[in-house]
Amino acid sequence: MIKSIRHTGIVVRDLERASNFYRALGFVDLDQAIEEGTFIDQVTGLRHTKLEWIKLKAPDGCLLELLYYHSHLEDKEVTIQKSNKLGCSHIAFTVEDIEKACDKIRQAGGTVTNLPATSPNGMAKVVYCHDPEGILMEIVEELVPR
Repeated sequence: MIKSIRHTGIVVRDLERASNFYRALGFVDLDQAIEEGTFIDQVTGLRHTKLEWIKLKAPDGCLLELLYYHSHLEDKEVTIQKSNKLGCSHIAFTVEDIEKACDKIRQAGGTVTNLPATSPNGMAKVVYCHDPEGILMEIVEELVPR
């Protein structure tokens, strides 16, 4: 039934800051639009919706969609997403060099949660990080290619 994963969508409080963060990690702009009207109201299940999105493309072609709601802005503080939160847990990225990736994440405004840990089978180094919006990211360096 499922043919592929189309994209991962993340609702953000600051579209420019979030998109710049992911650009700094190697994503490039693919498309951007503002949507409002009957179609987007039907899709979101909200009335009088106005949202703006940017689709960013990773080097392997995977897409990340950052969404900013001009209407229906959620008035909550940005919080660091916990790894055991019910629902969507995290987004994982494969990198060539985990130490350089962690440095880039910090420089771009993100945070690194733990020191890189080597998996028990010795095949990968893994670290958890957060983007500026508090979204949990898993960064993986494959020590043994798949």
